[in-house]
Amino acid sequence: MKAAILAGGKGTRLAAVTGGLPKVLAKIGGKPVLEHQIELLARHGVKDIVLLLGYRPEAIQAYFGDGSRWGVRLTTLVEREPLGTAGGLKEGEAFLDEDFFCFNGDVMLDIDLDALAAFHRARGALGTLVAHPNDHPRDSDLLEAAPDGRVTAFHPRPHADGAFYRNLVNAGAFVFSPGIFSFLEKGKKADLDKGVFPGLAHRGSLSAWNTGEYLKDMGTPERLAKVDADFRSGKIQRLNRRRPRPAIFLDRDGVLNAFEEPGYIKSPEEFLLLPGAAEAVRRINQTDYLAVLVTNQPAIARGELTREGLDRIHAKMDFLLGEAGAKLDAVYYCPHHPDKGFAGEIPELKVRCDCRKPGPGMLLAACRDFHIDLARSWMVGDHDRDMKAGLAAGVGTCGVGPWEADWTTPKILAPGLPEAVEAILCA
Repeated sequence: MKAAILAGGKGTRLAAVTGGLPKVLAKIGGKPVLEHQIELLARHGVKDIVLLLGYRPEAIQAYFGDGSRWGVRLTTLVEREPLGTAGGLKEGEAFLDEDFFCFNGDVMLDIDLDALAAFHRARGALGTLVAHPNDHPRDSDLLEAAPDGRVTAFHPRPHADGAFYRNLVNAGAFVFSPGIFSFLEKGKKADLDKGVFPGLAHRGSLSAWNTGEYLKDMGTPERLAKVDADFRSGKIQRLNRRRPRPAIFLDRDGVLNAFEEPGYIKSPEEFLLLPGAAEAVRRINQTDYLAVLVTNQPAIARGELTREGLDRIHAKMDFLLGEAGAKLDAVYYCPHHPDKGFAGEIPELKVRCDCRKPGPGMLLAACRDFHIDLARSWMVGDHDRDMKAGLAAGVGTCGVGPWEADWTTPKILAPGLPEAVEAILCA
């Protein structure tokens, strides 16, 4: 495969750090962010890279030359006037005649490009966006994706008061097929995010690859300092999915949500974060652990809640967590229920399955999707079925809240999620 890097930005907010050089020459760990991107591509066997330049191209050309120092061939194209990400990419059409990677030049990333390319090929989409949740969804442009990864909608900021959307953002790295150029106009200033992607999503031509790997925009002095610290600590490299990561699996009701059985919540109004829950998730986010929700949702099989209704509940959950600077890396739910006889039930969902806890199916699915090290992972729940699911998956078990005498004894028992997380991190 080939690659294109959108490197035309001036980086006004970084001028005090870069001395007025292009944004892509801002240094992380002593090297320009653009050099980190080229090295990542070279490690994955990408030899032909097009740099789409704008502001002070001579500074970039002087540093990188023809790319031979990194074992790649660099082609530099300079726009005469700012064309935006879509217009800039169109300039590289003649060189990008096969599926190609594309990066925003101000993103520091270390991801498994082979896995990304395989996902793209399997979906057959014109474009695949690398996506992930972040810790500030309310002031971010958000996207929606179906369970198969197909992008269904975009929600640009600002978001209306009271509106909740799932926490998933475009991270600034893509795979495109050459057919993308049919939707870009030569010489016209336009952006991919707002000018191209919404129309492609409406056509069903975009997919999203959710990853827990490291991708961060470093376009302000504060973000640059944070990314530089992450690089020097080794965190960026540790989060690559080629290296198995541990996860803390979380049940929802009684762990995050202030809800008591019997019954199941059926509307966003019924979802209320427990005191300290958001801070506990943020604490997980500060470590190398993934935070993964795994929840039984038999109300769907019973016909009492639709999948769309559940998405609205989880959208509120995402926003409440985001307001506290916290995020879940992924959400898994089981829609099945084995017992029949409910009015309005969905027959095809009234089955026995491996994903419904106490089965380990959701944990194992997350393991496949995120390359999780189960031996270093934990299940946190408020019920016997959570502990049994954790044991079946081979992870540590942590129970929270009141514990019944005849339930499975967890390795850790804590009064709530904040105490549970701290106990796990100290274990």
